[in-house]
Amino acid sequence: MTHLDGNVLAGVAADLFAFDTTTATGRCAECRDVATLAEALVYGAPMGFVARCRACLAVLVVIVERPGGTLLDLRGMRWVTTHVGDRRPAVSPGSTPPDGPPSRAT
Repeated sequence: MTHLDGNVLAGVAADLFAFDTTTATGRCAECRDVATLAEALVYGAPMGFVARCRACLAVLVVIVERPGGTLLDLRGMRWVTTHVGDRRPAVSPGSTPPDGPPSRAT
């Protein structure tokens, strides 16, 4: 099956998040690779999407659209972060998980 890049998730994820998910950075829970969601290998089907790690092919994200709502499974991601400039207006910043991304300070 041919894969797409993570940019294909922008439309469906826009309804779920207050930021551009394709520019969000995350860590694979399996191999710990850090990359933007746009770099994931995405496989689509009529019912939804599966995004796999670019490095180890582990499942990162599953999005299933169904009547009455959307199912989102992020268990393949250790953490996800976005940058303040990526946020939509009128959304307060979220907190970073305890095992979140390393500090940008040098």
